[in-house]
Amino acid sequence: MGGALSTMGGAFAQEACEAKAVSKDGKPLAGAAKTSFLKKCKTDACEEKAVGSDGRKLSGAAKTSFMKKCQAS
Repeated sequence: MGGALSTMGGAFAQEACEAKAVSKDGKPLAGAAKTSFLKKCKTDACEEKAVGSDGRKLSGAAKTSFMKKCQAS
């Protein structure tokens, strides 16, 4: 069940990032600018969720593993 929740969270993050992918003049981003923006946005969204069961931020291999799974979803 946890896997389904993390996949749903990743999908939600992707949709939220897509909605924010606009330039300063309000036009939708495209190409490399959009790709770069989406990657950073998704990384930031995953970073916020990288917390252990004890409430502390993950670090080291645990964080790396979490980030890889989060960004893949």
